[in-house]
Amino acid sequence: MSLDYTAAEMMTVTAARALENGTTCFVGIGLPSEAANLARLTHAPDVVLIYESGTLQTKPNVLPLSIGDGELCETALTTVSVPEMFRYWLQGGHVDVGFLGTAQIDRYCNLNTTLIGDYREPKVRLPGGGGAPEIATNAGEVFITVKHSKRTFVEAVDFVTTVGFGRDGTARDGVPHIGRGPTRVITDLCVMKPDPETKELVVVSLHPGVTAEQVREATGWEICFAERLETTPEPGEQELEVLRELKARTARHHAGNEMGENA
Repeated sequence: MSLDYTAAEMMTVTAARALENGTTCFVGIGLPSEAANLARLTHAPDVVLIYESGTLQTKPNVLPLSIGDGELCETALTTVSVPEMFRYWLQGGHVDVGFLGTAQIDRYCNLNTTLIGDYREPKVRLPGGGGAPEIATNAGEVFITVKHSKRTFVEAVDFVTTVGFGRDGTARDGVPHIGRGPTRVITDLCVMKPDPETKELVVVSLHPGVTAEQVREATGWEICFAERLETTPEPGEQELEVLRELKARTARHHAGNEMGENA
């Protein structure tokens, strides 16, 4: 029986499935947090989630609004200082996966969360790098989840906040003590992975009902497709139920806080 689900749910479920049980994951706020917590609540109960504020093995009941959300600290195994988080846990090689979002991404997996336009006279100022540059450098590998559009998938990012493989795909070549970098990009249309040789993103899987032409139209460069293009497995009933309840629970919680009921 085919289930009804949205493109956003397809993206989140696919991203969640990328996390294996027992993995230690440094989680970004937003879509990465949604996917990581779905994984924890379904197939990966022993995944260790770490947030930039220093919360280790946190198990939030609702999705956090920011890294400073009290829910993260209250449900964590322990909380350490931010310097310890980065100097010991991340730079010490204890993080398997960094899970990130972005405002712009290019063909070589470079991420931009700094600005849109010229650096000296930007059209839009973005939140900045936060811990993403360090996560992408030191985590064993990086997953990226983001909605697919030409505004986000650009041929060359306006500013390299977080290095994927550099402007020509060679930024990690010969660099010691550095992680593998981005290994997959999951969108609401498809799954992409870097080519082993060129490091340019290649579509390896289309979500059900999505065509290659739709992906081309939503990408700011001439995107490549794998010779053996797969179809992404559909979400399961349990995954959808858990995700929808998580989001509904989160909405109720934050609405209550805004009205002062649970503050």
